Amino acid sequence: MRSRLAAAIVLAVVLTACGTNDDWAAPRVAPGPVGALGNGFVDPRATPTPEATISPRPGSWDGVHPSEGYRVVLLTAGDDPQTKVLTDAVTSWAAAEKVSLKTIQDHDPAKHVDAMDRALALKADLIVVAGNSLIDPLALFTANHLDQQFLVLGAEVAEPTHNVTAADWTGAAFRGEGLGMSSTYDAATFTPERAGRALRAGVASVLHGLTGIVVWID
Repeated sequence: MRSRLAAAIVLAVVLTACGTNDDWAAPRVAPGPVGALGNGFVDPRATPTPEATISPRPGSWDGVHPSEGYRVVLLTAGDDPQTKVLTDAVTSWAAAEKVSLKTIQDHDPAKHVDAMDRALALKADLIVVAGNSLIDPLALFTANHLDQQFLVLGAEVAEPTHNVTAADWTGAAFRGEGLGMSSTYDAATFTPERAGRALRAGVASVLHGLTGIVVWID
């Protein structure tokens, strides 16, 4: 009797431990987009070439949404106002779209790659990157992890691989590899409305397999 009771207790503990795991631990089929790109998002006669820049018609991404529970890691560095606008845009979008969001914040440039490793280990559907100090280490890191999709918000990797998409606009466009800040950089262009549009356009592009490019909005 005691052995049966002990076994029941052990089983209950195991089941409870499993139940405390979040939904990211559960296997599933990779999600697709909900909705279609509108006219003018991209030229239907020609798929964008790697590293190309497209300028979608405003609102052509509005009909595209991630499926509920889409898993996103926000990888961010820096406490400047511009980065704060970007991170707030991601958290607001995630709440509105019922996206499952986890955030990794790292302010130590010497540990940026470690932060990227932690983000990768979560096996997200998409890693959204916000913060200029992440761009240089990101260029090397992403080239070694081609099965993970990344979206850079408000900046660009100079020579992106097919798994790195950027959502950018005039006034942002920081680029790594010594290219630095765009001559048109304007901190005032980092508004919640613009950051939100860039994020939604970039996610729509990734969801439809248009990756490794720059999605330019204004």
